[in-house]
Amino acid sequence: MSSTFEFQGGRAARRAFLKMLVATPLFATIATRSFAATVASGAGKALGNPYAKLGVRTIINARGTFTYLSGCLELPEVRRAAEAASHYFVDLYELQAAAGKKLAALSGAESGIVTAGAAAAMSQATAGCIAGSDPEKVWQLPDTTGMKDEVVMLGGRNAFDNALRLAGGKLVIAAGLADLAGAITPKTALVYTTFRDERVIEALKVTKAAGVPLLVDASASVPPFENFTKFAKWGVDLYTISGGKGLGGPQCSGVLLGRKDLIDAAMANSAPWEGAVCRAMKVGKEEIMGVLAAVEYWSKADLNALNKTWQGRVERVAKLVETVPGVTTEIHIPVGSNSYPTLTINWDETAFGLTVAECVEELRQGEPCIEMLSTLGNRSLLPQLRKSNANVVNKLQVVSMTLQPGEELIVGNRVRQVLNKARKTKTAAN
Repeated sequence: MSSTFEFQGGRAARRAFLKMLVATPLFATIATRSFAATVASGAGKALGNPYAKLGVRTIINARGTFTYLSGCLELPEVRRAAEAASHYFVDLYELQAAAGKKLAALSGAESGIVTAGAAAAMSQATAGCIAGSDPEKVWQLPDTTGMKDEVVMLGGRNAFDNALRLAGGKLVIAAGLADLAGAITPKTALVYTTFRDERVIEALKVTKAAGVPLLVDASASVPPFENFTKFAKWGVDLYTISGGKGLGGPQCSGVLLGRKDLIDAAMANSAPWEGAVCRAMKVGKEEIMGVLAAVEYWSKADLNALNKTWQGRVERVAKLVETVPGVTTEIHIPVGSNSYPTLTINWDETAFGLTVAECVEELRQGEPCIEMLSTLGNRSLLPQLRKSNANVVNKLQVVSMTLQPGEELIVGNRVRQVLNKARKTKTAAN
């Protein structure tokens, strides 16, 4: 028996040695002075950082394009377009009409408008489907007396359905496709879903027969760019994509695409129309031109090359954290939304005496501040939504797309330090 343990212990030692050997070049890079400068910049210590003057920390974002983390970093093309747009006055009605034609050409949809985000697009779509373009009805919202005002939530409620309700929509729940036909009534103005796969095609068979528009919330579905065009090919009446997530546009932006009559109705219920229920959801000339630049970028981008770069970042994180005995990793690209190479870091919470939630918080409170993705770690989730995740296994993940060059080494080394410290502390206590 002892020889077996000796063999297993020797094998574990060899594995640990090999992992350290693989990570050695990364540790060498971390130790260089040039990398120290990168650390200083990433931690918000660089001269000229506007947030430091306010006492606000900048963060290393390994979590993804969450609104509370200020979304994405704009593409260089977007910054240039917004800067150029800022030097002129234009008529926003005219600009939105021209942007609609451009979005139609890029997406294959009949028309489109730039919105103040995907949630704003949900409100504008709802208002348009309830009130149409009738000025009297537009002025009446959110009072929907005498109008069709039910919005069927195909797939159930989510954290963003207030965007439907604030425009006057009355929610009706259809848990799945089998429930859809029965949920549609003469009062139904719109069917809304976050489904993004072939279930949309099946839903369209029902909604088309009933003469009710279908709105697909595809907020974080780009990349790949094919998701910008596939819903138009499927004949979806309306769909929305966020500008401030993977698209790399202004954070306070999005697009609503679809049938021209419905886009025109959504526009009639939106800024800059005075008296419109969605007047408060303003989008400026800079956001409009910035979104168009982002969409044009993605229409030509080499996603394989980008994925290769992003994959390399999380692979380097993996090499560093796997030097801690008992830590394993895996990399995958989610399908449907947030489709970037994503690293999952695994360890035995009991054996380490450290939970995923505790690890996330320690990284957040450290210097530099590092935000990590965890299955149950969305600080903006409502209590009611947390309850539905009660049986979900928490996982620590690193999203590659929001990491800037060099930051993956900071993240990997810091996670390694936190896990190694916890493991040693637990071992010593036993």
